[in-house]
Amino acid sequence: MRRSVATFCILPLALMLVMAVAAPVLAQGVAPSSSALSIPQAQLIQPEDLVRILKSNQKEKPLLLHVGSRVMFSQVHIPGSEYAGPGSTQAGIQSLEDTVAALPKNRHIILYCGCCPWNRCPNIGQAYNRLHDLGFTSVKVLYLANNFGDDWVNKGYPALKGK
Repeated sequence: MRRSVATFCILPLALMLVMAVAAPVLAQGVAPSSSALSIPQAQLIQPEDLVRILKSNQKEKPLLLHVGSRVMFSQVHIPGSEYAGPGSTQAGIQSLEDTVAALPKNRHIILYCGCCPWNRCPNIGQAYNRLHDLGFTSVKVLYLANNFGDDWVNKGYPALKGK
């Protein structure tokens, strides 16, 4: 079987392209299936819808869990939310598990992060998947397309600064 010089050049280039796409994901330790993009559309909640829920007279509000960095939560977060640890780390997942351990599996939970654009968030997909794996049946995720500052704070939605 005779192969052209072009074949020997194209194969390494194709491999480099695959590695260029996969390397950032692998470097973060985030499996592609645990990204924010893997969360079903039906499980997303838009910021304006969450604001309506928070302002409503509902007796039981959803449990709001921030699964991003501690620094971000300390700077600004949704009033009433709890810090649950970054979903991209084993320690953060353990903290999330500890936070929900005593809760009923049907407890309404809303996760949010907002550290970066939705398609690059290393935290939200893993946190969502872990709660799903633990058997929680009413988990939603706040969809923040750009980041928490742009999609929540700058729109004037309720935010608590410092803590």
